[in-house]
Amino acid sequence: MEKPLRIAIDAMGGDFAPANEIAGAMQAARHFRDSARVEFVFVGDEQRIRQELAKHPRSDMSYSILHASEIITMKDEPATALRGKKDSSIVRGIQLHRDGGADAFLSAGNTGAVMSGGTLILGRIRGVTRPTIATFFPTAGSRPTLVVDVGANVECKPRFLYEFGVMGSIYVREVLGIAEPRVALLNVGEEDSKGNAVVLEAHALMRASKEINFTGNTEGRDILMGAADVVVCDGFTGNIVLKFAESFITLLRSKLKDFAARSLFNKISVAIMVPTLRRVLKEFDYQEYGGVPLLGVNGVVIIGHGKSSPLAIKNMILRAVEVVEKNVNRRIEEALQTSHEIEST
Repeated sequence: MEKPLRIAIDAMGGDFAPANEIAGAMQAARHFRDSARVEFVFVGDEQRIRQELAKHPRSDMSYSILHASEIITMKDEPATALRGKKDSSIVRGIQLHRDGGADAFLSAGNTGAVMSGGTLILGRIRGVTRPTIATFFPTAGSRPTLVVDVGANVECKPRFLYEFGVMGSIYVREVLGIAEPRVALLNVGEEDSKGNAVVLEAHALMRASKEINFTGNTEGRDILMGAADVVVCDGFTGNIVLKFAESFITLLRSKLKDFAARSLFNKISVAIMVPTLRRVLKEFDYQEYGGVPLLGVNGVVIIGHGKSSPLAIKNMILRAVEVVEKNVNRRIEEALQTSHEIEST
């Protein structure tokens, strides 16, 4: 029998911890059917974790508990918390992963602390200058678009953007099975001459690279149209795009509610559309994607939304297993090593 994958879960991260983390792990265990394939390590307050597990006495989930006496809250400053709360679930979980006690770590806790902890404790993959986070956006086409970076690096150098393109391309190729993902650089225009000095230099690096299928510049209006499989930008821009996109569902629901309230006819019309709308909007639901990978660190780290539901936690676990099994990190190292060798010749 193959050795099971061990997934370390920050059981104290998120707004509904540890209930949603445990419920999500149970859903993932049922998804895999073979309970021996994946084993979970819940990291956090052992008493609270056991109290929650006791609510599910019939679970055949394979798990263990790593006690951590401290919690890094959403209000904690990441760097300060990592230094001052060394027995936190985030620090202990990432250390467990680093030391080989787990194949991946996931958390719906303090995003900044997970990113900083992942980078400092795990280190970077050889050839990576700055780790990054990426997330899928639904599109008008049949497959989503990966936007990278969406918040890890507010200020970027051209080399960072190039590496984001390489890492994003490999991630999409391995996870979505696209042989040659189209990589585009987010800009204020499609013309090669557009953009500031950083973007122009990044454009030149991408154009000269053999590691990515670079299609040139793309504009914000093209992201949801599926014009590219990977869209590269700095974290400042990417985070604004992400938060704006997240607000779309809230706006749409509000508008539909207002429309329905105007008359009985409108209410009936909306009710008739509800099943179809639910199917369409499912693609916009963060729960379906689970979490975002911290690409570039020497390990597998998945970061989730603070309000992650059990479904979101389950999909974070599936994402982590996918990244481990597809050996994404080795592919990234090989690609960036090749690009460095070409540049040095």
